Amino acid sequence: MKAVLVTGAAKRLGREIALQFARQGWDVAVHYGRSDQEAAQTVEEIQGLGVKAQAFQADLAVEGGAKALFLAAIKSFPNLDCLVNSASIFEYDRANSNTPLSAKLLQEHMQVNLTAPILLSQLMFEYQKNKPNKSDVIPAVIQLLDQKLINPNPDYLSYTLSKAALLSSVELLAMDFAPHLRVVGLAPGISLPSGDQTIDGFSKAHQMTPLGRSSTPLDIAKAAVFLAESGAITGTTLYVDGGQHLLPSSRDVMFKTN
Repeated sequence: MKAVLVTGAAKRLGREIALQFARQGWDVAVHYGRSDQEAAQTVEEIQGLGVKAQAFQADLAVEGGAKALFLAAIKSFPNLDCLVNSASIFEYDRANSNTPLSAKLLQEHMQVNLTAPILLSQLMFEYQKNKPNKSDVIPAVIQLLDQKLINPNPDYLSYTLSKAALLSSVELLAMDFAPHLRVVGLAPGISLPSGDQTIDGFSKAHQMTPLGRSSTPLDIAKAAVFLAESGAITGTTLYVDGGQHLLPSSRDVMFKTN
């Protein structure tokens, strides 16, 4: 039985990704930061699907959090074949605004959105390289990104910079970790309401794509499982966004629908 570690799996996209892996027969290590009640509910729902699940608390914003999480996960799930780095922070700043970029906010985004995923990826590589029993499909790290990385606008500057660096790491790590581990990016479009966005605003924003709809959480979750089980895919990023990246905008889409 294969297992996956999903960071930020208690809520939002991470939760749906964890559930979809479970539906496909994967055991699931559920990471959470502060959402202990939601994590327990996710574990219970996964166990109801007939596979193994366990929750692991770790603060990825502190040094040592990523390593402690990984070591705890492989102790309970020695069959770990996939890591999905879904946990991230998303706070507003913009260089030319009333909420300009600050060193503190930039460093916080870089720690959670870039440093922790890279450290976890390194740990996953070392584990797979030294694992005696190799899987039929080469194991994978999946980095959750964002369609705005190829459709940029100045909003959410710290978030965008951290995710842009993570995007750059996909090719670099894929080259470095082959043939033991694949590294793939997965870039959603607008899939869930963010910040103080209203339901009506989200609905309008979700439809602002060439296909008339962006990605749903289930779309992203299915794509994650597909990437995990596709042994020839590495060093590339899959954009699952209804074509949202094809429509340039000078503002983040949520500011166009309030």
